[in-house]
Amino acid sequence: MSNILCIDDEPSVGVVLEHHLTQIGHQPVLATSVDEGLQAIRHQAFDLIISDYRMPQATGLDLLEQLRLQGHDIPVIIMTGYSSIEHAVLSIRHGAVDYLTKPLRQEALRIAVNNAIEVARLRRENEAYKRELSTLRGRRTIVGDSPALRDVMETLSRVAPTRATVLLEGESGTGKELFARAVHEQSPRHDQPFVTVNCAALPEGLVESTLFGHERGAFTGATQRQPGAFERAHRGTLLLDEISEMRLDLQAKLLRAIQEQEFERVGGNQSVRVDVRIVATTNRDLLAEVEAGRFRRDLYFRVAVVPVRTPALRERLEDLPVLVKHFADLTAAELGVRAPEVKRETFDVLRARPWTGNIRELANAVERAVLLNRGGALGPEAFGESPGASRAAAPAPASAPGAVAATPAETPLNLRELERIAIERALVATGGHRAKAAALLGISERTLRTKLNGPPEAAA
Repeated sequence: MSNILCIDDEPSVGVVLEHHLTQIGHQPVLATSVDEGLQAIRHQAFDLIISDYRMPQATGLDLLEQLRLQGHDIPVIIMTGYSSIEHAVLSIRHGAVDYLTKPLRQEALRIAVNNAIEVARLRRENEAYKRELSTLRGRRTIVGDSPALRDVMETLSRVAPTRATVLLEGESGTGKELFARAVHEQSPRHDQPFVTVNCAALPEGLVESTLFGHERGAFTGATQRQPGAFERAHRGTLLLDEISEMRLDLQAKLLRAIQEQEFERVGGNQSVRVDVRIVATTNRDLLAEVEAGRFRRDLYFRVAVVPVRTPALRERLEDLPVLVKHFADLTAAELGVRAPEVKRETFDVLRARPWTGNIRELANAVERAVLLNRGGALGPEAFGESPGASRAAAPAPASAPGAVAATPAETPLNLRELERIAIERALVATGGHRAKAAALLGISERTLRTKLNGPPEAAA
């Protein structure tokens, strides 16, 4: 059954459409003008629009133009009592998918409606294929078969077919976004949009607009209506990445949008209804954030319907060999060289590392090793270690907060690596307190959050 909006200024035509569409199993909604129809679209999702060509205030072509300007991708069938090829050509040129003449015949209407809905389905399927191809090209995949990973995947496979909100908690670099995509891809929404919002990277003044969209003229520069993440994710999945970083004053609006599946655009005064499945991620202890007053308790219980902890790399070291091979193969393919062999003793060295950056850190380390050792086998030295380094003792703790020393031999020359080490040591020295770590590093907490989030994970 599809929701179909019928726009005609003649009530008798609306009655006929309502009767025929109901008989063939659809749910019609009637409007008597283009403006009334556009109002209905703001409040409800439609699979198809059937509109008259000529109406007193605005025509069917005006409707097509407004739908285009407002970003609504809804197929439209134009009908008219003035049968002419000119009207048909104009309608199709302006984006209509089909054309009907009055008086309406039920069989012709049924065929046109079925064809239009099929066209819309094929469009969505095509977009889904494009997204899938993009994902494959990006080589973003979950790699491994350790017990810790299997437990997570089993939980996600059970919850994916439901509407339940999932909270993915885990350290930075553990692949939370990939697990979120796995939920989406195993759900009945897999052919619908998957929209990601990084709550930690949103501009301070545009958070609400990014989530809920805005009306034309809502603020300086808002030259036209813009749908937000919730609207773009309609019937699909919305990933709220690092939800713990969202401002406290916006959490109440987010709670209402998640709970009621309804919100208002910035600058608007009418509610918009959507059907969105929420997946949220955080690298903090969200319950601790609640106790500290930085996160709403009611929002926590709304997003943590199914809490899932993504395992750190040190908890799934059984996967390290296949992960190393995966990243080595990817880098070699990008360089156009043969994938390098990885010496057995290399894995002993890599297992001994703490991997505080998890999968992201491992991916960077392997990429660097392949780049600097083109064509050669990857031994411990390719990762800056000697063959006997696997039994090396851990660095001694600092004698004072932030005073972690390193010998010249241990200090890397790569600036990114130096920055990563400095951040890790600052977090260790401050017990994971980001504000104190940022102060120790001489940067703002927002800058620290951005550096910790880093680029999207390539695998998990």
